Amino acid sequence: MTVSGMTGRLAGILLWAAAGAAVPMSGAAETLGRALADAYENSGLLEQNRALLRAADEDVAQTVSRLRPIVDWSADVTHTASRRRAGTPVTIESHSTDLNLGLSASLLLYDFGATDLQIEAAKENVLATRQALVGVEQQVLLRAVEAFMNVRRTSEVVALRRNNLNLIREQLRAARDRFEVGEVTRTDVSQAEARLAAAQSGLAAAEGDLARAKEEFTAAVGRRPGGLVPPRRMPDIGGSVEDAKARAMQRHPDMRRARRDVTVAELNVRVAEAARRPTINLTGRIGAGEELGGSDFSRTGSIGIQATGPIYRGGRLSSLTRQAMARRDAARGSLHDTRLRIARNVGNAYASLRATRAGIEASREAVRAARVAFRGVREEANLGARTTLDVLDAEQELLNARADLISAEADLYIAAYAVLAATGQLTARDLNLDVQLYDAAAYYNLVKDAPLPSSEQGRKLDRVLRALGKQ
Repeated sequence: MTVSGMTGRLAGILLWAAAGAAVPMSGAAETLGRALADAYENSGLLEQNRALLRAADEDVAQTVSRLRPIVDWSADVTHTASRRRAGTPVTIESHSTDLNLGLSASLLLYDFGATDLQIEAAKENVLATRQALVGVEQQVLLRAVEAFMNVRRTSEVVALRRNNLNLIREQLRAARDRFEVGEVTRTDVSQAEARLAAAQSGLAAAEGDLARAKEEFTAAVGRRPGGLVPPRRMPDIGGSVEDAKARAMQRHPDMRRARRDVTVAELNVRVAEAARRPTINLTGRIGAGEELGGSDFSRTGSIGIQATGPIYRGGRLSSLTRQAMARRDAARGSLHDTRLRIARNVGNAYASLRATRAGIEASREAVRAARVAFRGVREEANLGARTTLDVLDAEQELLNARADLISAEADLYIAAYAVLAATGQLTARDLNLDVQLYDAAAYYNLVKDAPLPSSEQGRKLDRVLRALGKQ
């Protein structure tokens, strides 16, 4: 085979490689939006944190119940035996079995606002937990973006390396043919064989990367990837870095949660202070007792107002107040740290995005230059000024440049969505995903008044719980 014919075949394979890299994976076309929607619907981490939010909702119901009457019943059967000596040798024995039944009730009349403060603290904790759920949602969606783009990246790199391997096999075959006719030395053949082994190793590594990327996609999205198509457009990330930082201070879930945590801590200080004050309760009791097998019986009833308050608790109440103050100060410090961390993350995300964009421009220029160089080396080889190995090296540089461009384009989308996450905008609602959005307030509205199981609201709540149990 002549050098001209061989380079022509190389050019054909190279064009096949360029076209093959743009072909999506087999299977139905799958968009990034569909992958994000499935990640939102299939995430066990989101389900876990939704359950934690429902548990926080129940804290409100439990605190509200303290303002309602508390009614208890009691029942006991007591057998009493006695034996006494009443002179010598007279001994008197007696036995009785008594049945006692009772109902007791109490109602908190006044506690100087302590319970109301606890209710407000529980409500603020619910709002903080909702923001924690939004933060988890952002983590889930960003992980899905990274998994999607990594499968895209690795699949295209595998296609490039497979085409490169075919090209090197063609080069090795040509080198052996030319060696048989004495046009090249054994060294040329050995170089081609070494390049073939390196290409096989590179393909195996790329296929391993693709397998790992698919496993990560399955974990992040909840199913195996199909034929992933590139996103049509970049997400809208807004204006300047300073605008993004200001936006993040207002809407990032970590920032909102930190503010709620400060409010909870401040309310808990007031709750600890209120624990020093008395409480006033309305109490009542009715009871009945009867001697089984006898004639004695009793009926009792009482109602009253009871006031209780601490006098001395060994310093415990003072310690609880100081502890609440320390936790309030810690929450304030956490809010300050969160503010700095979010501002830093926004700045870093924008810096990464700018760097990735610059890298793409450089990669495109590298692909252009490598393509021109390959064509030039190929023409020089036709004139006998270049060896086939020179052609192969130029082709390898072109494929490496294309692989770098593929990676840079994947990184660009990841960086853009990372900016959305840093500003608190990477949510199913903000992305307008085709999913049924989780209503964080629905369960709270059912339980906030601590409904009885026999009430209509209680029966509706039971239906909700049965539905949750079947998920």
